[in-house]
Amino acid sequence: MPSLKDFRDRIASVKSTRKITSAMKMVAASKLKKAQDQAESAQPYAAAMAAMMARVAANVQTAPDTANLMSGTGKDDTHLVIVVTSDRGLCGGFNGNLVRRARLHIKELLGQGKEVKIICAGRKAYDLLKGEYGERVIERYTGIGAKGRVSFADVDKIAQLVLREFADGGFDVCTMLYNEFRSVLAQPPKTQQLIPFSAPDPSANDNKTNDAAKAEEQTLSYDFEPEEDEIMELLLPKNLGIQIFRAMLDSAAGEQAARMTAMDNATRNAGDMINGLTLKYNRARQAYITKELIEIISGAEAV
Repeated sequence: MPSLKDFRDRIASVKSTRKITSAMKMVAASKLKKAQDQAESAQPYAAAMAAMMARVAANVQTAPDTANLMSGTGKDDTHLVIVVTSDRGLCGGFNGNLVRRARLHIKELLGQGKEVKIICAGRKAYDLLKGEYGERVIERYTGIGAKGRVSFADVDKIAQLVLREFADGGFDVCTMLYNEFRSVLAQPPKTQQLIPFSAPDPSANDNKTNDAAKAEEQTLSYDFEPEEDEIMELLLPKNLGIQIFRAMLDSAAGEQAARMTAMDNATRNAGDMINGLTLKYNRARQAYITKELIEIISGAEAV
């Protein structure tokens, strides 16, 4: 049985851990507000951009001279997978769930005989994938958003690399996996195809009240100047950067939300552990006192 000193040392250690997790929870809550505001401010622009692209794409007839980012290469042999995670841990299953989804996606592509290349946006993506797929990683990025705010200039480096690889014939299909920020408690992994351009479902995540308006908007006739092909040629590269930027903002906000939740749970668990250890300490202390009293009484009776 542990001694009383062992119990006291263990209780002191857990109390120190609880102070750390409580402080990390407050720091994450503070950072979450900034990251959430940035992510939410970018959502309308990204959503409007995707909707506009969908309207223009609906009027474009796929032809040999159609923008490559929209029509693709015509092949499906080489896939580029962008995995977006955080640089730091201690945020529950935020990174683990996403990387597990990425592994399944990569494994499925390899099972179909496809060639797979990987871009890791976040230190944890590379750390968790390098053991199994390290030779397939063509580039990794860390420190994006390290200063407390995700910069489009940093994210644009990823977009430019993707565009260069596509122009050089490095891949046929590009897919991005990231944690979509829905709320403080929900950051589910999401898979989004970037190249060839895939128009989003206009009725997704809309309520029934807006369904009729959305359907009517999609059937309206638009006149474009310049021609639709020229518009798509100009907007597709910009849309690529915006969608990656949106994913990075969602990931940054989701990381802080997941860390805040994880540290809150850790603080509660530490409190429960302290209560349990204190109870055991008191019982052990009572047992030692009882033992000493018995020894004193036995000694007195022997005299």
